[in-house]
Amino acid sequence: MSSGTVKKTYEGRSITVTFEVARCRHAAECVTGLPEVFDPGERPWVRPDGAGAERVAEVVRRCPSGALQYELKDGGAAAPDRPTP
Repeated sequence: MSSGTVKKTYEGRSITVTFEVARCRHAAECVTGLPEVFDPGERPWVRPDGAGAERVAEVVRRCPSGALQYELKDGGAAAPDRPTP
């Protein structure tokens, strides 16, 4: 697997968020939508427990490239895998 296809996983108590850097188009929907969870100036830059799982999922669904995905720990639906534009 090349470094461009690496998917990083950020596990929280109620939700797991994944990020695929090669797909990111830097639209900043995540950063502006929920800066307490998505902060590129921090490490790790995704902190899933920074807000409620449903709120995190709502913001992840706004990601236009599909670089961000989520899975709810209670068995809820994951974000659909959107094709790269």
